[in-house]
Amino acid sequence: MLRFVIHYGIHFIVPIIIALAFYKKDKTFAIVVLLAGIVIDVDHFFATPVFDSMRCSINYHPLHTYWAIAIYIVLFLYKKTRIFGLALLIHILADLADCYMITLN
Repeated sequence: MLRFVIHYGIHFIVPIIIALAFYKKDKTFAIVVLLAGIVIDVDHFFATPVFDSMRCSINYHPLHTYWAIAIYIVLFLYKKTRIFGLALLIHILADLADCYMITLN
């Protein structure tokens, strides 16, 4: 239960908090973009099984590889793409937390 709360809290609560705290002028746009970071989970459809609760997504799924994460960091470094990079990095943080929680089982 704690793993579920942490993982999905980072996916859905953290983006809203960040948007409200740092994107006050465009908070609705920021919330939508930051929540949309979950779209990279589309790569789970290439895995068999599609969902495995005990599988760490990091460096397993194509959009969760270290190469992809490097691209997300580069996106974050530039002002014009920062919010998109942030959305993707928040997603990766959620998955990293989940991977850590898996090791505790």
